[in-house]
Amino acid sequence: MPKPKTVVPSFHSERAEAAWWEKHRADVEAGLRAAMRDCKTAPPREVITKGHKRKLLPAALRLTGEDLDAARKIAEDRGIAYEAYIKLLANED
Repeated sequence: MPKPKTVVPSFHSERAEAAWWEKHRADVEAGLRAAMRDCKTAPPREVITKGHKRKLLPAALRLTGEDLDAARKIAEDRGIAYEAYIKLLANED
């Protein structure tokens, strides 16, 4: 009998989110591997642009070395590319 899908809940803090991911990492990774094996994952470009009505355009930012280092460290801690992390910050409401 197949294992039920792991549902990611809403979190009240980053600390609670980090604890949940640490506890459920193996299950989530196993589910992702199974989805990839069954070709049930979306291409990265589709995921990145999903929800965007307008075409995305490149932009250049000038950051201090300290700010860039901080963004890289935070992104690494969250397991994402630093460019994606900066883009998330730019899109916050």
